[in-house]
Amino acid sequence: MKIFLKTEDEIELMRKANQLVAKTLGEIFNHIAPGVTTLQLDKIAEEFIRDNGGIPTFKNFPNPYGNPFPGSICTSVNDVVVHGIPDDKTVLKDGDIISVDCGAMLDGFNGDSCYTFCVGEVAPEVKQLLKVTKEALFLGIENAVAGKHVGDIGNAVQEHCQSFGYGVVRELTGHGIGRKMHEDPSIPNYGSCGNGVLLKTGMCIAIEPMITMGDRSICMMPDRWTIKTRDGKPAAHFEHTIAVRRGESEILSSFEEIEQLEGNIH
Repeated sequence: MKIFLKTEDEIELMRKANQLVAKTLGEIFNHIAPGVTTLQLDKIAEEFIRDNGGIPTFKNFPNPYGNPFPGSICTSVNDVVVHGIPDDKTVLKDGDIISVDCGAMLDGFNGDSCYTFCVGEVAPEVKQLLKVTKEALFLGIENAVAGKHVGDIGNAVQEHCQSFGYGVVRELTGHGIGRKMHEDPSIPNYGSCGNGVLLKTGMCIAIEPMITMGDRSICMMPDRWTIKTRDGKPAAHFEHTIAVRRGESEILSSFEEIEQLEGNIH
């Protein structure tokens, strides 16, 4: 395992990449509505990232199981947990949820963030899944401080989500991030306090709870990318990239723009 600690200058570059991702997610939010296809959202994201000097990291991302990823964002609707491929057949409808995972490279460093959006009017029990998953992300971040361990992050996420009866996906994890999108260490959404890699100042990690309304079992679709819940129940996915610090970690990505826009609607 090789963990790259970042300098303050490198963290500043990562902050810029992550702010581009945050702005891209805000731009996508403006276009999420019934009748819109996931391919339309993908084109908007790619254009926005490139217009702002970035490169969509997910585009042609290699796949150990098959073909590279064809899109610039992952668009995971309802029971799709992660890695949904944007296409012109997936048309958003009222009551759907869609997790948009976005990655961008800017000046040699990566940003990575995900937000699960509501399409129109969503059932209250599904809204609660989103609320709890987002809360779990921030509980994980609270534990991502120098001197704690990776297991402290996972434990905080797991305890919160399981207290609501939700499933915590085991096979998919967060990760270190920097010049590469996926670096060491892995950041599971489950674990025991005090276990796992020791967190040090300068580590940059992506924390990303992937939580299911029902059973945590998942399955891969024939496209070798799309991962769904086995029981067909919805899943939520929220992600921030952070820099580990003493006392309190620094969130490099941002939901502020999205939350302001959401506030204007609700």
